[in-house]
Amino acid sequence: MIEIIPAKRRHFSDYGWLKTYWLFSFSDYFDAHNTNLGALRVFNDDVVEPGTGFNSHKHDEMEIVTIVLEGAIVHKDSMGNETIIRSGDVQCMSAGTGITHSEYNQAGAPVHFYQIWIIPDETGLAPSYQQKTFDPAQWKNRLLPVASGQGFPDAAVLHTDAAIYRATLDEGVSVTHTAEHGRKVFLYLTEGHVTVNSRLLHENDQARLQVEEPLILSARKDSELILIDVPSSDIQE
Repeated sequence: MIEIIPAKRRHFSDYGWLKTYWLFSFSDYFDAHNTNLGALRVFNDDVVEPGTGFNSHKHDEMEIVTIVLEGAIVHKDSMGNETIIRSGDVQCMSAGTGITHSEYNQAGAPVHFYQIWIIPDETGLAPSYQQKTFDPAQWKNRLLPVASGQGFPDAAVLHTDAAIYRATLDEGVSVTHTAEHGRKVFLYLTEGHVTVNSRLLHENDQARLQVEEPLILSARKDSELILIDVPSSDIQE
């Protein structure tokens, strides 16, 4: 079964310095029927204005992934990491037993990024940090795993049996994603028009599904997307 959630149903918040779409319950937005999809807990579509950002705050027991689409953001954390995350980069932070960090846009233009939280397979892990840089040509007309706990050799490492894929598809191109029966898959269309097993998605639409058969993604026009494959979870959905 494929559930299509149109872009207009995303929860939008405008704080001036931050414009954000929360695709699952987050902060002061709570919907008991929209808390997670399997182990996927958070997907935020954020735009942060220049000279602003998130002050130092704490996380624990969560795998946190930041994917920058446009611009750059400065990350600092309690492990001593101070990095710049740019377009094409993927940052994976395992919060484990606890970590504090801040994220600031010190550039002269807005930064657009996705923040993704996935529940780890085990608790009590030591905090860790990893950042990978990819060339967009690597995910041209294919699903490229950019973060994973499934052993993909060039992906940033997650401490969970999950994988995050990026893809840009030329009009008319199709790709197939195969996963074990019963797993959950989340797809977010950054731009374009794509069918998922003949169900049509427009720009910023979501598809959420439990895997029952291979997924065939076909671009009706030039398109860009994120696909997240996660284990099922006992959290109420």
